[in-house]
Amino acid sequence: MKRKFENTLLEWKNNNNALPLMLIGARQTGKTYIVEKFCNENFENTVQLNFLEEENFKSFFENSINPENIISKIEIYLDTKIDTTKTVFFFDEIQICERAISSLKFFAESKNRYRVIVAGSLLGVKINRFNASFPVGKVQIEKLLPLNFEEFLWANGNEMGANAIKNSFENNTQFDLANHNKFLQLYKTYLYLGGMPAVLNAWFNNEKNILSPAINKEKQDIITGYLADMAKYSENINSLKIIKVFESIHLQLAQRQTKFRYKLVEEKGNKEKFETAIEWLLQAGILYVCNRIEKPEKPLKSSANEKAFKLYMGDTGLLIYQGGVKIYDIFENPKFDFIGGITENFVAQQLTAQNKNLDYWTSGNDAEVDFILNQEKGIIPCEVKADKNTTSKSLSEYVKKYSPEYSIRISTKNFGFENKIKSIPLYATHCL
Repeated sequence: MKRKFENTLLEWKNNNNALPLMLIGARQTGKTYIVEKFCNENFENTVQLNFLEEENFKSFFENSINPENIISKIEIYLDTKIDTTKTVFFFDEIQICERAISSLKFFAESKNRYRVIVAGSLLGVKINRFNASFPVGKVQIEKLLPLNFEEFLWANGNEMGANAIKNSFENNTQFDLANHNKFLQLYKTYLYLGGMPAVLNAWFNNEKNILSPAINKEKQDIITGYLADMAKYSENINSLKIIKVFESIHLQLAQRQTKFRYKLVEEKGNKEKFETAIEWLLQAGILYVCNRIEKPEKPLKSSANEKAFKLYMGDTGLLIYQGGVKIYDIFENPKFDFIGGITENFVAQQLTAQNKNLDYWTSGNDAEVDFILNQEKGIIPCEVKADKNTTSKSLSEYVKKYSPEYSIRISTKNFGFENKIKSIPLYATHCL
């Protein structure tokens, strides 16, 4: 499957002064696959060490983290002389070997200009709890997220459609009804599947049969892997607290007001008890946080209220599985209450894939604008609707109070720009 991240890898390859590349992201987002594919297509030789599959590889870094000494040990193991000018080194699941992480500083500083890529499903957690010397400023850190909707269209053979969506977004030109409805159906398909590569492969491999049991089997395996990681790698944090927070996300987003509530995690839950568990899930890339701001002023972080926030699942398909949502509810149930929270989660996932911070605003009473975006033309309010009902007192209150350059409304309605409101169909959210 074609990924936008391939461009990042190519830019790294073409940079003669590139630092070691550290790829972080949640489990099963496709890190190993995309790096292996890139290395095979762009380098004559690849030396790959997976510390999860072979923990003995840690011994290469025990007595010395000098690159030449490390490579010498690898050469003996492989019984092959390595031409480092034509070779890329790929250290996978590197979070298991802290000394390998520390060695990246010396790879970066070596005159030999080694090409090194490292990856790990819990590197975000490891970085924040690193016990040795982390190579600050000596690595290029990048995130790999699940496929966003545009990448899903590419994988589904809809590149022409993806280009047309982008063109309509930029020019506020409406789609004809047939194509508008086509992409709304594809949006619902993505909503149910999510963007995890294994889940999408299960769909493709079963002739795009959304009823295939293989789809939920892959989702179940991913969540089981998450739970196993929580139990195994939580270190000094109570893993049961992490699991409780994770398992409450669908309950949080099913509420009319989706602000995170500790009482939905545990009856007597509070910040002090669950704060570190939430932070673990954020660092692992499993959840995303959306902060409430008091005033839409730059920088937005300056008016963030730490006591009020929302948590979204990193992948909407997993959220739907966690909440026991049925296919009928997504495609045919107009009275499905949870669809509002699921739709918010979808938008949060698409915005995160565009490297946008997540913030929302409330007036202190019932008014709430789902997302506040820092755009070229200023701070722009963004309202999200799951259907064509776009009436919004909250957005009107925000506009009256702060007079933004324009507003954004994401819904099932077609493209358009009227009364200083830019209308964006849900299937075009990734264009923001």
